[in-house]
Amino acid sequence: MGVTQEDLYAGLDLELSWSERDLPERERTKHVHRLHPYLGKYIPQLVEELFRRHVRRGGRVLDPFAGSGTTLVQALESGLDSAGVDIAAFNCLLMRVKTEPHNPFVLEREVRDALARFERGEGQAGAPRPYVHAWYAPAARDDLLRFRSLVSEYEHADVLRIILARAARSARRTTHFDLDFPREPQLEPYWCFKHRRECRPVERADHFLRRYALDTLARLKEFGRLRGRRSAEVLHGDARELELPGAFDAVVTSPPYPGLIDYHEQHRYAYELLGLDDLRASEIGAAARGTARAALTAYVEGISAVLAACARSLARDGRIVIVVNDRRELYQEILERSGLQLEQRYRRHVNRRTGRRAGEYFEDVLVALRA
Repeated sequence: MGVTQEDLYAGLDLELSWSERDLPERERTKHVHRLHPYLGKYIPQLVEELFRRHVRRGGRVLDPFAGSGTTLVQALESGLDSAGVDIAAFNCLLMRVKTEPHNPFVLEREVRDALARFERGEGQAGAPRPYVHAWYAPAARDDLLRFRSLVSEYEHADVLRIILARAARSARRTTHFDLDFPREPQLEPYWCFKHRRECRPVERADHFLRRYALDTLARLKEFGRLRGRRSAEVLHGDARELELPGAFDAVVTSPPYPGLIDYHEQHRYAYELLGLDDLRASEIGAAARGTARAALTAYVEGISAVLAACARSLARDGRIVIVVNDRRELYQEILERSGLQLEQRYRRHVNRRTGRRAGEYFEDVLVALRA
């Protein structure tokens, strides 16, 4: 007999499975969660519920695969201290901008001043790197490089760098429906599946810089009213090698899936424009490695080493909470190799993906403790 629809949905934790109607996109991307596009992140409402179930009030939480910082942001909103580790320099930059306290008056003055100077024609474009030369039309390239030349003069330089990166993502010579991983520059008009008409590659970046500067201001100010006085520490590096800072009441994380996303490559434009360190060779489960047996073996070893390090930093009665689509059934071995014991498993339905990645799938939430 085949698997029925009832079989698929049996055992779902309905409190962790939201419909689009129950949880619209604007709620899933509230305040700083939409400061910059990022593939492969879990939603803040899921993190809030996991905190409620598995982290003591006023406690301290760790995310060793912190990504865009969803765990850290929600920890601040939930009254928890936190620390996040990530191998990708851009991810750490984005997390710091989201979680550091900003003086709203200084922030607004600086962002508006940088924008006004840019619009007056200030700043020097300079010579572009080959990637920038290939992926941006001449006017867009000059806009981005002029804005970049102004950034370092401000206290909130990292905020301006995120604005620049977000504008750079939108201003690339690519089709409107393929912003995530474009393969090559789009130089000619094309039929656009998103807009159902012929479109042309982007030629300017000034309008993106203006739009995202104002949107970033609004989102940071909104979150500034919610974040409380707790701290969020961002660590750039490999969680297998770093000394994790102190004891934690819980670990809440969503590890990368094997062979699915290159977390450095999805923000290539930011690495090129901002001169960030590229540590993709140490990325666990990168898409470029595929899902052959050797790649899966390396994935199991890598995730196990990270979780073992987390377990050593965990309070005696703490829990490690892992959100994962374990369709290859790797996590039984991973938990055993990490010295962890599965205590509880939730199943949730995910059905809110849109656009070319539309569809539905199921995730497990694994709750483990030290064996």
